[in-house]
Amino acid sequence: MSREFDRLVEVMRRLRAECPWTREQTHESLRRYVIEEAYETAEAIDLADSEHLREELGDLLMQVVIHASIAESDHEGWTTDDVVRGIADKLVHRNPHVFGDVTVSSAAEVDANWQRLKAERKQRTHPAEGIPADLPALMAADKVLGRVDRPVEGDDLGARMLRLVDEARNAGLDAEAELRAATRRHADASAVE
Repeated sequence: MSREFDRLVEVMRRLRAECPWTREQTHESLRRYVIEEAYETAEAIDLADSEHLREELGDLLMQVVIHASIAESDHEGWTTDDVVRGIADKLVHRNPHVFGDVTVSSAAEVDANWQRLKAERKQRTHPAEGIPADLPALMAADKVLGRVDRPVEGDDLGARMLRLVDEARNAGLDAEAELRAATRRHADASAVE
């Protein structure tokens, strides 16, 4: 690992040991900050603000490191090294075109391999299994549609919205990002009036 990452882990260990506020924190007490920092990172991406993105990624990384520090100090059986090792192992396993002998010719093939390997490992029995309940509805809809190969039925508002998400998905668009951008444009146009 890099010296700066190691330094961050050590700073967090020290804060966990010596700072009264950090020492009192739990996974549950920090849950909202994980979500908040993820949204702030997404906003920096939406604004195409590279310097702000760098800062927000640091805040998001801090969430990873503080949760790992809590797990370590509370003897939950894993550490920052386990988190880093786990994601590195996952990346190697899910990218056999780079780390193995699989040949691909497009990003779509890479994604298909990733999804196939993920499905083999997860062995889900229901299309909504593993989708967080708090995930924004458009993102959750996109995930379910990616797991289900059948047309959306019904004419109620929800079904019509689900078909729009499917339309976006088939066009290679992110329905959540599209709606967010349209909402921002609408608000900006309304502010000018």
